[in-house]
Amino acid sequence: MTPPLTQNILIAVKNLDAVVGLKALLSQEFDMKDLGAAKKILGMEIHRDRSSKKLWLSQQGYVEKVLDRFGMSNVKPVSTPLANHFKLSSNQCPKIDKEVANMAEVPYASVVSCLMYVMVCTRPDLAHVVSQVSKYMSNGFSGT
Repeated sequence: MTPPLTQNILIAVKNLDAVVGLKALLSQEFDMKDLGAAKKILGMEIHRDRSSKKLWLSQQGYVEKVLDRFGMSNVKPVSTPLANHFKLSSNQCPKIDKEVANMAEVPYASVVSCLMYVMVCTRPDLAHVVSQVSKYMSNGFSGT
């Protein structure tokens, strides 16, 4: 016998009555359980300020895990990740075998992938940084 599929749904509307009505309709068709107000979605924390009717997403937990994964838990945070005038180039790529070997130990592609996820979901201000690092990687070094 095949186990039943489990699906999650997040409902976001201005009017609470609309949520109640939709839940009633869905429960007529599907076996459901109301888990209450969502606290997370796709790994992003959901924060609400009901008094000012504001909702925002945070990936603080994800970013902390990424920093820990790449040994950067104790880095100093900055408000501007990369100044617009700063450019990386192929001149900065490793030139001698020892430099290449050292750089091969750094998982740049994985770091950039993690940054891209954060950029797309909650931090569009990282677009310039991700763009610059991606160009650098395409100039001949990507690590693993």
